Amino acid sequence: MADPSLTSPSGTPLRSPSSSVTLSFPFLSERSRVWEEGREQPLPRELPSPLPTKRTRTYSATVRAHSGPVFKGVCKNFSRSQGHGFIQPSHGGEDIFAHISDIEGEYVPVEGDEVTYKVCRVPPKNLKVQAVEVKITHLKPGTKHETWSGQIISS
Repeated sequence: MADPSLTSPSGTPLRSPSSSVTLSFPFLSERSRVWEEGREQPLPRELPSPLPTKRTRTYSATVRAHSGPVFKGVCKNFSRSQGHGFIQPSHGGEDIFAHISDIEGEYVPVEGDEVTYKVCRVPPKNLKVQAVEVKITHLKPGTKHETWSGQIISS
């Protein structure tokens, strides 16, 4: 029972509700993540929209990504003309999106190149991640690699 001497700013006495109130987090609303879990999940290779680039990433997201752990993987595919590709993580799991602005180094990645990368959440819902600070650690032998300036080099 509430203290009868407690009153609201308007002067009415305060009292406890007669039934118990339960709240759950997150609230089940039409736009909540819990609500959307029942829907079909998008294909893992679906591109985020709009495409997050190094230039459009917030400073705080960049700092979080930079301070995160380094992962290893293999370049599954990369299209210089389309400006993106995917990395297959060495620990398994879903392929990770990589934008052309996040590729560091002299060479354009090709299928089979071993890479290291860090991850950054993709807004607005922050459900997916993308590879950032992507560095080629080992060129796939027997393939032709292109430099960003357009020179072709056989490895």
